[in-house]
Formats: sequence, structure tokens, C-alpha cells
Amino acid sequence: MIAADGIAERIEPTWNGDPDADRPLAEPATDPSDPASRIIAALHKRGKLATADLHRARRVTDDSGDPLLRMLVRLGLVSERDMAMAFAEVLGLPLADKSRFPTEAVAEGLVSLRFLKDAGILPLRDDDEALEAAFADPADPYFRDALALAVAKPVRVMVGLPSEIEAAIEQLYEHPVEPDQNDLDSALGAIDEDDIEHLKDLASEAPVIRLVNQLIQRAVENRASDIHIEPFADQLKVRYRIDGILREVEAPPVRSQAAVVSRVKIMAKLNIAERRLPQDGRIPIRVQGRELDLRVSTVPTMFGESVVMRLLDKESVRFDFEALGFDGSPRERLLRILEQPYGILLVTGPTGSGKSTTLYTALSRLNTEERKIITVEDPVEYQLQGINQIQVKASIGMTFAGALRAIVRQDPDVIMVGEMRDLETARIAVQSALTGHVVLSTLHTNDAASAVTRLLEMGVDDYLLTSTVNGILAQRLVRRLCPDCRVPVEPQPALRDKLERLADGAAVRLYRPVGCPQCNQMGYHGRLVIAEVLLVTDGIRRAVLDHATATEIQRVAIAEGMMTMYDDGLRKALQGRTTVEEVLRVAEEA
Repeated sequence: MIAADGIAERIEPTWNGDPDADRPLAEPATDPSDPASRIIAALHKRGKLATADLHRARRVTDDSGDPLLRMLVRLGLVSERDMAMAFAEVLGLPLADKSRFPTEAVAEGLVSLRFLKDAGILPLRDDDEALEAAFADPADPYFRDALALAVAKPVRVMVGLPSEIEAAIEQLYEHPVEPDQNDLDSALGAIDEDDIEHLKDLASEAPVIRLVNQLIQRAVENRASDIHIEPFADQLKVRYRIDGILREVEAPPVRSQAAVVSRVKIMAKLNIAERRLPQDGRIPIRVQGRELDLRVSTVPTMFGESVVMRLLDKESVRFDFEALGFDGSPRERLLRILEQPYGILLVTGPTGSGKSTTLYTALSRLNTEERKIITVEDPVEYQLQGINQIQVKASIGMTFAGALRAIVRQDPDVIMVGEMRDLETARIAVQSALTGHVVLSTLHTNDAASAVTRLLEMGVDDYLLTSTVNGILAQRLVRRLCPDCRVPVEPQPALRDKLERLADGAAVRLYRPVGCPQCNQMGYHGRLVIAEVLLVTDGIRRAVLDHATATEIQRVAIAEGMMTMYDDGLRKALQGRTTVEEVLRVAEEA
């Protein structure tokens, strides 16, 4: 949670000026008699707290006088859940599950609302023997003793997350009034959107900062990949893209649009005075102990600037084919292509289909001491250790083609081109593959076979294409079924024959989503890849040289053993990992 009396305590731009940032991790000194010391040691041991972050929190604590453990969470250096788990482990206390929170206020007449909020305590159950309560800071005996004195009975202590406790207290003990609404109305006042200095001052005031921080934090808590802030004539709409699907959430008042957009642009170091042209920027931030990169895009619309922020979580992404969902025949074919000493691998699919993550995973697999790898990207999404990554800057002439011409002279073994956008880039990539380089790149096509015809339409000669392209991977992302609440269903008769062929003798069973607390009642949790991998064989080469259509090339590929995206999706539906409806949403039968 964002502290109600602070400005930007939990979410703040990443600071790289710490003199201890490059020091190796050292074991913090542990005092067995001090719970805070033992909790810090436990966090450090589990890799949840870096030494440099601990030094930084101590410096801030020395200035403010606040408890160190609370400051670690407030600064976003340790997530609430990691801190709660450390409390539970060190103090031997159970974690309070949000699903067990009461639906009505407990011990309401015995303790004051101010005490519960200041202490971070949520009474859970009251019986004849004791009062059970969730504590945000169970290491502090003062609040426990004060609560026991107020209710005149022992207290059973559990560990709770501060944000969940605060939200429950507001819901159970307060009237449903927006706590910051008066502050926000007062801060907004009469907005003059043409007064840039006024907008800049407004965007730097606490209510607006808290508002934007809450939008970002809630997006992280909901596992959103994008935040859409869209102005309309009579409302400001906020939507989160969660597992590929847009969901509308509670939005600020429409009169706050200029202030909210200005705040985002200030964070992204964009020009808040320029509202006629699109702008792009990035915000490196830390949310609940996690390093995030926010890619910000603004475009002018009829009613103001529309803002989209893409959240890139550097810590949660796993560059592993199996974790992404690659298995079976597509995975075997993809690994066979990556083992080739030279040639081109193309990854195709629409925007948001996971192409960049697949390329990064392939690069991670190829990244050894014996290979020099150079990438040209727009933008550089993730930084990979040991790989030279170049950011495209078209404004100064650093285009894909220009960068490619330069890096070929850098003696690379593997080249990754973010996207083949024009004939010049495609020709240099082909020449690089002909001279013994492994080249990875992306295209925007619907399936693997269409990538061949797209390159021919761009002007790449057919004999060069057949000599250099080793394989083409087409992919989509489908939502992953929540394993805790999925239930089996009988397949439709029209699908049963197809499914029985894919099941290869196993029982034919599909699943449908239900919804539970683990998946936030959505029935899905996360996404996985469905893919098809076209190997450029002699049969495919003959079809290309004969200028066959994409449909004919696909027919040849299927006859040679290629599993289509649709079939790969049905196979994963049979495994209980997704649903047929999800497969049909992104793919169709060949």
C-alpha cells in the first residue's frame, strides 16, 4: 500500500547512486535476542534483501526514526508477502489467509478505529478463550499487549499483509467514503490545461502522486501486463490487460485526466507541454520489492492524451522453453533449428504474442563463452548478461539496417534483429546468414507459412530465402487454466474425433475454468505458448522456388509432420493446461 501521509514511498524511480550497490552480498550481523535482526537475516538468506538495500534503508531510518522493518516495505525494497513470510518463519506464527478474514467487524466496541489503523491489526475471531487477530508487525509486543488489555483476554497472533489488513479495516470499520477524494478535489481545484507550470505543480502534489502510484500498484497486484488510461468526453477510463484480456477497473474522476497524464509524463521524463504528437518513454521503478520497467506511450486523441504503460517484470520472467509452454514436437523442432551452425530463425505472430520473450529464451540457450552475440532492438526489453544489446534510435539514423551493417564488422557469431521491417534489413540479415552467422528475427504474419510469402513480397530473392532460412516459428499466447479450481467437462461430439487422434489412446478429457481465490475468481492464472514450427526442408524449398501460395506451403509442411498451432492448442487443452475456447480465440484449424 501507499502510505496515506507520504508521497511516493512504496513506488519510486530506481536509484542507482548507492555507493554500496556494487558491493558483494555479506551476511548481516544477527542478534538472537532481537527479532528484527533475525528477520533481516532470514530475508537475506532467502535472497529477498540485498546488502546495498539494507544499508539504504538504515540511512533513511536514521533520518526518519521509523522502524527498520517497516521502512524496508515502505521503500519497496522487500515485498509485503516476503516480509510476512519472514515474520511467520522466524516467530513461528501462522499466516492469515485473506479468504479467512471476517465479513463483519469483530470487537468493534472494544478497540478504536484509530488504534487498529495505527497498529495495523485486524481482529479475526473472538471467542470465550481468546481474540484471534492478524498483525502487520507481530514483532512489536507493545500493540499485542495493548490489544489484550483492551479486550481483557489473551490474543492469538497471526501474520497479515499490511495492504490486506488496511483494506479490510476500511471495509469493515469505516463508512465507504473515498479517503483521498477531498484531498484530490482540493488539489485539482480549477485546472487550466494550458498553464504548463500549473500542471507541473499539480502533478507534483501528494494526492495526484498517490493516485498514479495506486494505479500502478494495483496493476502489479493483479498481474497486469499493461495499463490503459483513456480519456473520453464524460469519463476517464482505466483498463488493465490481465493474461491478455482487457478488464476495466475503477478510474479517477474525468477532471483529473490532465493531472494524471502529466504525472506519468514527468515520471517518464517526457515533455508535458507537447500534447499534439505521440511520445515514448520509460520509467524504471520498484514496486513491493520487485524491479519493474514501465514502457510509456502517449498519443493525442479527441478528448486528451491516451496513455498506455507496459509493465516488464525483470524478476518474474523465466527464459526457459518449458516454462513458456514449449513441449512435444514444436519444442524438438525449435531446438533442432537452434543447433544449426548458421542460418535464419524467424518468429512470427501479432503484437503481444510473446515473440520477444521466445527470442530472449533462444539467445539465453545460445549464450556461451564461445559465442559473441549482438542484438539490435527497439526497444531493449530485458538486459541479458554477456550479450551486446543495441537500442535503435531512428532520430539520429540508427535504424535496424544501419546498426546491422555496423555489427557485421564486429565479428559476431549470433545476431538478433528485433524486427524485419523493410527490404534493406531483410537483405542484410540474409547476407549475414550466408556468411556463416546465426540470425534470429521476427515478422508480423498469421502463421509460419505466410512468413515465406511475406519475405518474397518484400523483395527477397527466392533462391536466397531457401538458402538461408532454417525454420519459422509461429506462436500465440493462451490463458493457462488455474490448476486449483478447473473442473473436467465432456468434449463436444464434433471435436471428439479430432481429440481422440491427438490423445493417442489416452482418455479424452477437457476442462473448464471456475474461479477461486488463487486466480482472483478468473479461472485462469498466467499464459502459455501454442506454436507451430516449420522446418525448411527440400520439399518446402521446391514449393518456394515454384512460388507456391502460403496455403500450399502449409499443406507441404503438415504432410512432412508439422503440428499446427491449432493442434498444439488442442493437445494442451487435453492436458488440462488451457481450454478449447482459448485456443479458438487465437487460432483456427488449418
